[in-house]
Amino acid sequence: MPHLGPAKQVTCGSTIKLAHDSSKYRLHSQGIPYSRGSRQQSVTAFPLEHADSSSYWVVHGTKDKPCRPGFPVNKRQQLRLQHVASRKWLHSHTYQSPLSGNQEVSAFGADDRSDGGDVWTVEWDSKASHWKQDVKVRLRHEDTQTYLHSYKQASFGHPIAGQNEVCAVKKQGRESEWFAAEGIYLPRNDVARAKAASTAGGSKGDGGGAGAAASDKKPKESGKKSKKSKKQGGRGRADEL
Repeated sequence: MPHLGPAKQVTCGSTIKLAHDSSKYRLHSQGIPYSRGSRQQSVTAFPLEHADSSSYWVVHGTKDKPCRPGFPVNKRQQLRLQHVASRKWLHSHTYQSPLSGNQEVSAFGADDRSDGGDVWTVEWDSKASHWKQDVKVRLRHEDTQTYLHSYKQASFGHPIAGQNEVCAVKKQGRESEWFAAEGIYLPRNDVARAKAASTAGGSKGDGGGAGAAASDKKPKESGKKSKKSKKQGGRGRADEL
């Protein structure tokens, strides 16, 4: 659902809901593990009308390349998404997903526990340099080179009835498109820093007195792998994860 007003830029440290473009369901996780496969915390797509605080994710850089809060997310930048409620990371590996038999996507780790299975690259088709709200993007899993995906046809039964499967697939397509929806978007911090630096630099040419005084101030400032994924496809319902 498009927001009102100008699109915000997705910046590091922002807390967002990631929406599946085709179904408009939100990427979701709660304290229910898969009953098979990795047995890690499940990740699903949740209907918009029921999406709650368990659908919020914080945008982070990688452990090797952290990004400062408020700095924009660039095209093809590697990032991690941390689930707000459980503090686990959006994760994937070569276990099979429970309904479609593709690659399982889970929530795994903790604040101080993260590995390569948590790293995703954000991609989009437009020429825009930075990720913006409502723009369709794809998230490519770095370890396995698969895309975050959801099936409207693959819907769970008890205990998470009505939620759709989220998995990872080799071939990108319509069901692999997502967009940043509701959230708390941190303002661009790199722009504020640049303006402050420019202001401080301009004051140096004003001579003595107040200008000279101003020129002296500086701006402030996974889990074990197991079975290999089957080919993309498949429909189904399950009475349990």
